[in-house]
Amino acid sequence: MQNRNELLCDCLYFSSNKLSRVVGKIADEEFKITGLSPTYAYLVRILYEYDGITQKEIGEILHITASTTTRFIDKLENKGLLNRKIEGKNSYIYLTDKGRSLQDDIKKAWSNLHQRYAELLTKEEYDQLITMMNSVANRLEGKSN
Repeated sequence: MQNRNELLCDCLYFSSNKLSRVVGKIADEEFKITGLSPTYAYLVRILYEYDGITQKEIGEILHITASTTTRFIDKLENKGLLNRKIEGKNSYIYLTDKGRSLQDDIKKAWSNLHQRYAELLTKEEYDQLITMMNSVANRLEGKSN
């Protein structure tokens, strides 16, 4: 009989979800200093780099649906971290001063997160894992590398 902990190890779905939960837990711990989840913090970081981009572009960068993008933007707008300006059919998103003031904490959280990874994985393992995950995701979506 197979060990219970090994039961689903040969399933891509369960193995990828296991990895996602473990990585997510570590990221959540490191991003507590920002008061935001890692995804929300990354959205704020995107606006720091590309202030005034469209809501659609944010969704494409984060690889999330339009409804999820709207929900994220609504929450960050309610926190006073960004503003939305609608022009025709497009919604342009701008960082507020309050959102800009979070950048040092966001950079620190990313640094701490990558330090934690470096304590657990070699640079080669990390790079190989990232490359393989992106390649597989693209192939499963039907995109070429």
